[in-house]
Amino acid sequence: MKSLAYIAIVSIFLAASLTGGAQCKNFAKKICKQELAPYIHDGNFNAAILTEGEDAELFKTFYAGQEYRISICCEETLPKVEFKVFDVDKKLLYTNASNNYSTSWDFKVEATQQLIIVVKIPSDENNADIPTSGCVAIMFGLKTE
Repeated sequence: MKSLAYIAIVSIFLAASLTGGAQCKNFAKKICKQELAPYIHDGNFNAAILTEGEDAELFKTFYAGQEYRISICCEETLPKVEFKVFDVDKKLLYTNASNNYSTSWDFKVEATQQLIIVVKIPSDENNADIPTSGCVAIMFGLKTE
């Protein structure tokens, strides 16, 4: 009987997680995609629900000679989102923390390479009782002539 209750609880949790993920993806499609303009969206919707203090990593290949925009978009309930871009050797290439927490970064890649994008929701020490969570999307755009 205990195992049946356990299965029911896990099923409810899984269903809630999938529903939240679908809502987050819709948020990325409807709100965040517009922030890439005039760059062309790459067709991928990278979005997840994060809580204060959490971070997420994404690996992406960028191709030589192309101009890109990385755009970070989150729900208004979240504090400013920090994002960093590293090469595969973990060398920091960009951080929006030194650019007034800008939500996008435009750059050109000289050589094809894989980069690591890390997004982090800083903890709010003033609101230690209940951490805020919400959708965070990482969007990629390509500049066309």
